[in-house]
Amino acid sequence: LDFEAKLFAKPDAAKLLERELAKPGYKPRVIAIGTNTDPYQPIEREWRIMRQILEVLAKADHPVAIVTKSALIKRDIDILAPMAKKGLAKVGISVTTLDRKLARNMEPRAATPEKRLEAVKALTEAGIPVAVMMAPVIPALNDHEIERILEAGKAAGATEASYVLLRLPLEVSPLFRDWLLRNYPDRYRHVMSLVRSMRDGKDYDAEFGKRMKGAGPYAWQIGRRFEMATKRLGLIRRGIHLRDDLFVPPGGAGVQLSLL
Repeated sequence: LDFEAKLFAKPDAAKLLERELAKPGYKPRVIAIGTNTDPYQPIEREWRIMRQILEVLAKADHPVAIVTKSALIKRDIDILAPMAKKGLAKVGISVTTLDRKLARNMEPRAATPEKRLEAVKALTEAGIPVAVMMAPVIPALNDHEIERILEAGKAAGATEASYVLLRLPLEVSPLFRDWLLRNYPDRYRHVMSLVRSMRDGKDYDAEFGKRMKGAGPYAWQIGRRFEMATKRLGLIRRGIHLRDDLFVPPGGAGVQLSLL
């Protein structure tokens, strides 16, 4: 899947963030990073944009939740660990499959399943709350791995878990169909049939309450399996609450000192 071949970077993102946090009347809420695009792309090693953003958030005691499938996040443990100690940071590591071949086909530029689980372990050992996230769950392709992935995540130290069913909105649908036909032609019809059975006969249903978990018997079965596995393993499904009462606006202390 070629979703990460073209990337647009914002080199001044940290400065823009700092400016936003310093605005009068700004009210801190958890900033979620990585819900649309992974912040730890390979070019982050050189650009260090994410690290600069974390430095701004840490200095301001601002809460942050990160989602990634990259082991590069381990680089920033020195920033995240002190934040987590204050209840200001948590991380979600996406583990889509434990099958190396499937992982290479689905996410050729992402870290291997083993590297992701190593990241889970490193983060949790540093005191950072970690959720193992199975996203996307693709029927007849990786849904048989639900229990194994949760078990591996728990063994690595994860305390939370979540999943998202495959979503195929707009231009994503033909891209996925083409990828599936090229890589798994023998499963194409079965996979798409199950996908549509969970999306009211369509490739995608954006209705609230359905877009993440789907609907219908097969979607219910996936949800039930996930629920039973998390309960058995002691993984929580509701997000850990992060604090927003410690926030200090950037430059606030400096302004006060200048008036004394």
